[in-house]
Amino acid sequence: MTAPVPEAAPAPSPTSGPWRPVLARGVVLRHDPVRGAGLLLLPERVVVLDGSAGAVLRLCDGVRDVAAVVAELAVRHPAAPVAAEVPLFLDRLRKEGWLG
Repeated sequence: MTAPVPEAAPAPSPTSGPWRPVLARGVVLRHDPVRGAGLLLLPERVVVLDGSAGAVLRLCDGVRDVAAVVAELAVRHPAAPVAAEVPLFLDRLRKEGWLG
């Protein structure tokens, strides 16, 4: 008789688990005063951030979880759809390997 193989637990999503986003090792967030935009400095690559992406990433300090980041942004921008957009944005950056 063989024992049943346990199913793998699903990976936590940024909205369901206690994920506390932080910039990945080797990723640096800077502000470019010439462009007036945030920059993500990656090994051998620079990503110019649009709109409020830099402000969102500045809240990703490894202390706040996604819900706290969303709550802070909702206070700053009450009319913006941060609850719907920010978790998707952070998840996309996590999949790129830019957030840990």
